[in-house]
Amino acid sequence: MDGKGAWVDNVFVERLWRSLKYEEVYLKAYENIKEAKKSMKAWFERYNQKRKHYGLNQETPDQVYFAGTKSKLAA
Repeated sequence: MDGKGAWVDNVFVERLWRSLKYEEVYLKAYENIKEAKKSMKAWFERYNQKRKHYGLNQETPDQVYFAGTKSKLAA
């Protein structure tokens, strides 16, 4: 956070945690921490690798990230 406009930096992370809580955590009753970690890991994999995002022109976060990485490597 850099001071002026710093709240904007946190918006994306807060939205991610909200999605995780409402789509995963609040819907399940985990038996233990190991089960919770396993279930959340699977959610993050779906979120990043399979779930199309409206704000990313119907692409996954992985597609957008790795497409940018390839173009930077080519430069």
